[in-house]
Amino acid sequence: MRSAIRGARCIRLFAAGLIIAAGSAHAQSPQVTDSLAQRLRACTACHAASDQTLSDTFVPRLAGKPAAYLHEQLRSFQQGRRLYQPMQGLLAPLPDAYLADIARFFATQPVVLAPPTPLGDAALRTRGEALALRGDAAAKVPACVACHGAALTGVLPATPGLVGLPRNYLVAQLGAWRSGARQARSPDCMSQIARALDQNDLAAVAAWLASQPLPAVHDAVPLASLPAPPPMACGSIPAVGADNRGAVRP
Repeated sequence: MRSAIRGARCIRLFAAGLIIAAGSAHAQSPQVTDSLAQRLRACTACHAASDQTLSDTFVPRLAGKPAAYLHEQLRSFQQGRRLYQPMQGLLAPLPDAYLADIARFFATQPVVLAPPTPLGDAALRTRGEALALRGDAAAKVPACVACHGAALTGVLPATPGLVGLPRNYLVAQLGAWRSGARQARSPDCMSQIARALDQNDLAAVAAWLASQPLPAVHDAVPLASLPAPPPMACGSIPAVGADNRGAVRP
């Protein structure tokens, strides 16, 4: 309920930003400058500005994520692969070029990481660490580090970082992959992974990831820096038209 209320608040703020942007061409007041940064201030009401921490642990940061990843997620909300009505409603009328502009903007912002959440359950910690660092061969689940990088800070062009995300958000997204509320272009690698694990495993890996200390360097790394090719094909990564820096091509 709290997240739904916050989502409705974000819709009002974002819509107000669009109205201001639309009317700014006729406004004479010098106090408000029509810029992308000004328009997207409404997004940070939920997703946090570069000098803030997240106030809602079911909401992810946007700042510093690979532009190609952000662009693909915006497209997924717009095209029905991600089912969350507030975001779908916000993005429905926007052209794809504007989605790319939004993605580029947030990709260049300083990263905001959530502080680690202590994990006292030894069994949960052990299982979560095993899944994140080694995977589960019997379940055909690769380690998180195989795709998201050794430091779990993300891999260019379109794989996001996992450290510094709230535990509630990680649990919710893994559950959404498992239930089908969140999907990606085929082959949907994350859906395959989430469905191969049970709820306890999803909770364990989310808890372990959220408990990790924040790295000194939290930028996404180049794909070429991985010690081996990604173990699974993910349809969303090559489909977004990104170059090897994670920037969205016009």
